[in-house]
Amino acid sequence: MYARTILSSALLSGLAAAAPAPQQGGNGWNALSIFDQADSTYAHPTGYTTAGTAISGASSATSASSTEAASSTSAGAASATTAAATALASSSVTGFLGTTVSGTATILAANEAGDEPGYTGASAPFGHYTPSAVTVVPSSFGTDSAVPAIATTAPTGTQSGAADTQRSSIVTGATTHGPFSGTATTTGAVSNSPISATIPTLPPNPTATYYNTNGLEQNREPIPYEPVGGLGTNGSLPRYMVNSDFDYESITLGLYQEWIELDLFNNGLAIFSEEDFLAAGLTAEDMSLIQFMAQQEQGHATLLSNMLGETAPPQCTYDYPFKNVREFVDFNQILTRWGESGVWGFINHLDSREVGQLLAQSIATEARQEMIFRQMSGLHPMPVWFETGIPQSWAWTFLAPYISSCPENTTRLAWQNFPALHVKNQANINRVSPNDTGYWERVGNRTSDPATIPAEIDSCINLNKTGYGCGPAISRNRSEPLSFAGKQVLLEWDAPGSGVGPNNSYITSVGGVAGAPTYVAWAAQLNLTYTPLTITGPNQGYTYQPAGDVYQNGAPVVNGTMFIALTDTDMFLTPFNLSMLNPHVIALGVYQAG
Repeated sequence: MYARTILSSALLSGLAAAAPAPQQGGNGWNALSIFDQADSTYAHPTGYTTAGTAISGASSATSASSTEAASSTSAGAASATTAAATALASSSVTGFLGTTVSGTATILAANEAGDEPGYTGASAPFGHYTPSAVTVVPSSFGTDSAVPAIATTAPTGTQSGAADTQRSSIVTGATTHGPFSGTATTTGAVSNSPISATIPTLPPNPTATYYNTNGLEQNREPIPYEPVGGLGTNGSLPRYMVNSDFDYESITLGLYQEWIELDLFNNGLAIFSEEDFLAAGLTAEDMSLIQFMAQQEQGHATLLSNMLGETAPPQCTYDYPFKNVREFVDFNQILTRWGESGVWGFINHLDSREVGQLLAQSIATEARQEMIFRQMSGLHPMPVWFETGIPQSWAWTFLAPYISSCPENTTRLAWQNFPALHVKNQANINRVSPNDTGYWERVGNRTSDPATIPAEIDSCINLNKTGYGCGPAISRNRSEPLSFAGKQVLLEWDAPGSGVGPNNSYITSVGGVAGAPTYVAWAAQLNLTYTPLTITGPNQGYTYQPAGDVYQNGAPVVNGTMFIALTDTDMFLTPFNLSMLNPHVIALGVYQAG
């Protein structure tokens, strides 16, 4: 088989123009060059040449199946010319899908081994530090220390500087949860009369021509220490409100996410005791951390509500899959993964830069939450170089099945709900040997349901052995990974037409122009990778986990908790325009790599 990878990382190393759509030839793929369609008005610096080369069907990655490797074919070298060439290294540097660039400029950092001019004896004193033996530890605790201080209180009410009110009250106990059993009175996503079924592929923005060739400012500064350019830097008073339908629907989706996290974190603390947490290897201090994360969500929900206005949706009722603390933290690491990724996917498309600014400050906190729950689940906290961004309809597809009902007249969303894509042999994070995972080792049939806990003889939760234990820890490095390149991945997917989300009132559907499922798209980090889908029965098939690195000799593309989609196309897309794949999506799922 072949795996075709959209290597955005290589593209980003010197992007000045969009790559053309690839043309399939035989069993392979012609080289894609990021240098095609360059701005013809740009004056090329001297000393640079570009040359495209054809690559095998396995792209620059190793084929996932040595017995089905596609043969290398070439329809001729792809020519390329662009200003982006100057952003690449001197000599010969591998670019997008095998494209190489050669030049005379040096952009790589100098080798700093040994002494550098201006430094005497390049050896730091801490390099020779020997710690002293611990002979005494504190035995007296209290407030007997005295520091200079004054009596002060935070302003309240109408006092100057007083904080605004929170939208959510402080949760102090268990709340109502469970599946919805009624009948929806309104169904479907919000819509009016769409202009087209798809977004056309256009050339690069004609105004995107800036390129710096000398490392100096190209235009006069408006004020000292302020380079010209940027958005929202002209002194205009910021307006922290959504500024388009796109903004409104995106932030409303974000608020739905904040509400479930607020309830979820509090709910785990309400239904599980300190003894339950201890049995999962977590202490009262860990419980306090989760409680603080719930309080963070109160702030996030208030912020997004304020940026939406009076129609901001309220908190809903939820249906969770976990029955113990271990399943609780595993579910949290999955839910916060697509909660974070859903924002990265749209934040830079917002019309309101002010809203994007505040949203970024909240989603940075969300990223920390996801990492913490991975640590509590005995997973590596951040096994990727870049976090993945996904479209809003993907995030809503993952979120909606866990919302059972919402109050009457709650604001509805415009985003699509795709059918669920299930991984039949999804790796079980609780096993000593993830390769021994059987079929359907999940607590339920929703795509983000946590892993089951195997028998003690097969469980890594209480195992104190480096490389094999998976109890809570700052970091874990498994000797046997959860998944690996070339692994056969067994898939099943739901038919469209199911009711999901609040009151089962949203109906799943495939993309508007989607045909028969042909590929599996792997959305991870900066990359979009396609592998062929082999159909084995009605709504059943398999593929193989692709190989490939984000950058050469670097981190593997497929890692961590990530996303897969069934599609009828392998169209060329990058992180900034991934939503253009939506009309071709048949089903969506979560993939547990690592």
